[in-house]
Amino acid sequence: MNDADLNLLIALDALLIEGSVIGAARRLGLSESAMSRTLGRLRATTGDALLVRAGRHMVLTPYAEAIRERTHHTVTEARAVLSPAAQTLDLQQLERCFTLRTNEGFVETFGSALIAAVAAQAPKSWLCFVPKPEKSARDLREGNIDVEIGVLGNMGPEIRLQALFRDRFVGVVRTGHPLTAHCDIQQFAAFGQIVASRCGELGGPIHDALQQAGYTRKIAALVPAFSSAVALVQDTDFIALVPHSLFLHHPLIKNSASLAMIELPFATPEMTVSQLWHPRLENDAAHRWLRSVVKQVCNSK
Repeated sequence: MNDADLNLLIALDALLIEGSVIGAARRLGLSESAMSRTLGRLRATTGDALLVRAGRHMVLTPYAEAIRERTHHTVTEARAVLSPAAQTLDLQQLERCFTLRTNEGFVETFGSALIAAVAAQAPKSWLCFVPKPEKSARDLREGNIDVEIGVLGNMGPEIRLQALFRDRFVGVVRTGHPLTAHCDIQQFAAFGQIVASRCGELGGPIHDALQQAGYTRKIAALVPAFSSAVALVQDTDFIALVPHSLFLHHPLIKNSASLAMIELPFATPEMTVSQLWHPRLENDAAHRWLRSVVKQVCNSK
């Protein structure tokens, strides 16, 4: 057989991800000299330099940039094909980093319990939480993340999902705020609101409810995270709008004597928070275990 050595794909994937020989060597558990020799073989095979020096750093060539995503997808699919259909999972020996994409509110509310559960059952594995810049299935499809947690968006028909819990928005105010005694829609609209949105969006069900009732929403500030919104109301008369789960379970909020929760004086749709994954991981034993831990932690709160 005169075909190219397909083992080079794994090295190529590591080099394109890390953008350096040292980083790729560390990722694959090789020496730097061995990785340099492999890069030489890749250059001879592809006819492209792949990595070139730019000052004190290495950068990808245009060809390397063009094949980066395709290479990672190919390696991920190949590993899935060669994985045994029925796996014996030894959690005590499982060494794996699971990447979860979710918002800060979920991490702050459920993160500590989830980390503790993983550490107790699989002490050699760990979690990596990454932010959600967009609602897209691209990173799930490409294998960059294991699980996405949030309210379902337009993720594509092939993406698997499991509902974790139902949630709704509530108001959080300082203890002694006038709205804790009585809150109707007119009084609610009179106070400035702290809105959390990672995309800078001001619309949504609360905006729509006030508008339909003939009131203009009074925005005091826009912040990137729910915990930031809560922090800004402790010494003011503003209202932080956050998920009910955050107020109930956030370790720094649920027992705070300086904060109080108010129900919104109008109906808004409930949200279903789900975990989503790509079907190629459907039967992966370690991934099935992770999904069960996420579900258990969310249900135990």
